[in-house]
Amino acid sequence: MTVAADSRLYPARPILAASVAVFRDSRVLIARRARAPMQGCWSLPGGVVELGETLEQAALRELREEVGVEAEIVAFNAHVEAIDHDEQGRLRAHFVVASFVGRWRAGEATTGPEASAVAWVDPRDLGDRPTTRALPEILRAAAALIETREARR
Repeated sequence: MTVAADSRLYPARPILAASVAVFRDSRVLIARRARAPMQGCWSLPGGVVELGETLEQAALRELREEVGVEAEIVAFNAHVEAIDHDEQGRLRAHFVVASFVGRWRAGEATTGPEASAVAWVDPRDLGDRPTTRALPEILRAAAALIETREARR
């Protein structure tokens, strides 16, 4: 069961989501959000965890659905709390996102209804792209994790 987009606004409780920073040849995949919240900002592919799904399963499913890429999870990175208030100070959105680090396995990143653009970028240099608030920090931590893992291989 997928939560309808409009039921995510003004929630009764935080909404659990998952994302994954996928690395390929030392670059990480980011996507420009095609829908609210944060439409037009660059972020990691990800979305709401469905009932009966683990956080890792949700992150990998959302990656496939949003951008057509397959990956394997390498590590948990961090959690992000995305909290947004409207002009009247009411809670407009509250997401708790479990962010993972992964290695690319297959598929070429494509756009779709949820990602209006995709890019493989240097995780420490996003250029002048507008991003979700936590993305630069999440990518720095993810890059350090994947580099440590790769050095052990």
